[in-house]
Amino acid sequence: MTSKNLGRAALAALPFLVAFLVDLVLYLTVRDRLPDRMAVHFAVDGSADRYMSFTAYLLCTLPMLLVIGGLWAFVAVSGELRGRARARLAGGGFALAAFLGYLLIAIPLVNADAPEGGPADGFPLRHVAVAFGAGAAAWALGALLSRLVPVADEPGDGSPAGREHIALADGEVAGWVRGTGAWWAPLAVLVLLAAAAVAGRELSWFIGGPLAVLALAAGTFCRPHVTVDRRGLTVSGLLPRPRVRVPLERMEGADSRRVNAVAEYGGWGYRIRPGRSGVITRSGEAIVVSLAGGREFAVTVDDSATGSALLNTLLDRRRTGR
Repeated sequence: MTSKNLGRAALAALPFLVAFLVDLVLYLTVRDRLPDRMAVHFAVDGSADRYMSFTAYLLCTLPMLLVIGGLWAFVAVSGELRGRARARLAGGGFALAAFLGYLLIAIPLVNADAPEGGPADGFPLRHVAVAFGAGAAAWALGALLSRLVPVADEPGDGSPAGREHIALADGEVAGWVRGTGAWWAPLAVLVLLAAAAVAGRELSWFIGGPLAVLALAAGTFCRPHVTVDRRGLTVSGLLPRPRVRVPLERMEGADSRRVNAVAEYGGWGYRIRPGRSGVITRSGEAIVVSLAGGREFAVTVDDSATGSALLNTLLDRRRTGR
């Protein structure tokens, strides 16, 4: 792991570690004032309806902060985040850690000096308001601190001259094709088909039918192909249609860089986000095309450097009329 990735991982995990340590100290501070059975869940009217020993509560809650912190750190280093994406990820982590950290310690605090049946006034809703306030303040702090973590170097400077190209002789024709996809995609299709069959037989085909159609649609794109040629960039599945094509006339240039499926695109599949869209099957290297109008289109694929370099060469040919 590079020093920059280590910095991003540390920043992502930091709020959860701090929440863990603060909660642990406060837990131990009020330990002697707690009943043998703490009220840990409350009904709508505020009355306690579920109980747990202090030790069991400790073992169930504190590790949760560490697990979420580890997952947040993994997301932070699995793609090259820049600008607002980094600020949103860091801010979201700080907000979640503060919100959960406060609520998890609020339970023992309201149980301090309470009888076995739980606190007389239940769980005051002001604690929820304080938790939201702590989350909002922590979000601002996380977004501010994210600016102190250096961004990983990009392969080019974003200008046409700084982008990679492939040398082609006059009149030489070239194309590039690569298969892409995640290993779990075919398994997900099989699970959907099995669920459709079970739902159709046991419940109704009004439920199973749409699931089967969804599975077949997903199956056509579970192992998509990415093509770069004189027509532009094309992403197609097992069938000729549907497909996604970005023609050369819409492009400003192309780069190869790592993307984060969750933090930058909100998940997997065909994604549309403010300022960007793409076919995202995993976190990792991708061809990222700058479009006229300031938007970006990305497709995750191996050997993206070759595909993006060929796109830049084809764009230069189109601009010069060769």
